Amino acid sequence: MELLIPVAADSFLQDESSYDKGKAVKAFDETKAGVKGLVDSGVTKIPRFFIHPPEDVEKSSSDSIHLGLQVPVINFEHFESCRRSEVVNEIRKASEIWGFFQMVNHGIPVSILDDMLAGVRRFHEQHRDVKMEFYSRDRKQPVRFFCNGDLLVNRAPANWRDTIAFDFQDGKLDPELFPETFREEVSQYIRHMIQMKKTLSELISEALGLPSDYLSSIECMETESLVCHYYPACPEPDLTLGATKHRDPSLMTVLLQDNTGGLQVRNQTQWVDVPPLQGALVVNIGDFMQLITNNKFKSVEHRVLVGQEGSRTSVACFFYPSTANKFKPYGAIKELVSDDNVPMYRETHIAEFLAFFRSKGLDGTPTLCHFKLA
Repeated sequence: MELLIPVAADSFLQDESSYDKGKAVKAFDETKAGVKGLVDSGVTKIPRFFIHPPEDVEKSSSDSIHLGLQVPVINFEHFESCRRSEVVNEIRKASEIWGFFQMVNHGIPVSILDDMLAGVRRFHEQHRDVKMEFYSRDRKQPVRFFCNGDLLVNRAPANWRDTIAFDFQDGKLDPELFPETFREEVSQYIRHMIQMKKTLSELISEALGLPSDYLSSIECMETESLVCHYYPACPEPDLTLGATKHRDPSLMTVLLQDNTGGLQVRNQTQWVDVPPLQGALVVNIGDFMQLITNNKFKSVEHRVLVGQEGSRTSVACFFYPSTANKFKPYGAIKELVSDDNVPMYRETHIAEFLAFFRSKGLDGTPTLCHFKLA
């Protein structure tokens, strides 16, 4: 079988003195085949730049089970009427303690979710020549396929995943730009995400003790970025990660995951599994939400493990301030600060916030520390 990327694939075999990470990464990136290309080439050893320190790859212990740690599951049934206060209270507790929750009975048909996951898998598992047409590291491209967005600049090890991303400007993006492989699925899914954004914006506003239209009134949850990940089976899963531990820079992220598992969230120093639930969506608080809520709602570390058998597929929808407010300064919501609860972070705009996040890559260091007031 043809080895698609011999330089990158063999680089881990070089002596310490001769190993050139930059050269290996460049050779890998130039194939435009991603991690799936590595797997298809038949590699049995992963390139050295994918290898993470042993302490970072260490799997979750059984302590989390013994401690009874479980990511909250919130039933959204009848949230618009008789159960609204109950749902709001559960969101408040989950956002303050976990920064994560799963929602079920949220109103999006399971068929829409399943079709989206199937479409993502179809795209990533098609012939590499078709995918290569979308390969780009130019963030100005509204639809782009890549392996590790920060691959060429990040000093930390690479993650074992490929991605196709869609950048919607306040919900708008021409469907003709989508890959034909799953054009209709993306169009359907983003329509539901836009509606879900409105629902969650209202419920989170209420969970903060604010009017339901508060977050929409400051236009902080208007732009969506849809990121479709594919984590191929890995020949050496104990040496790498699908996603390094990190916190999302967004206000909020809504994640759809398949039934493979691998997502973990940090709680009480333990890595806790976020088990797949049929028809569920995972919601997590992002760093920008923690900033404007002055630490009331928490953004927490999470990561993704990879397996040796079978691939994993997920779809993350990140919500940010509107395009018109790209340079609008955001700070702690005034209703949430007082003499006893002073602002924790300096004001910043989302363009600066994301620029700093991207400049350091997924290196495990918290973005919020850079914006913390003395």
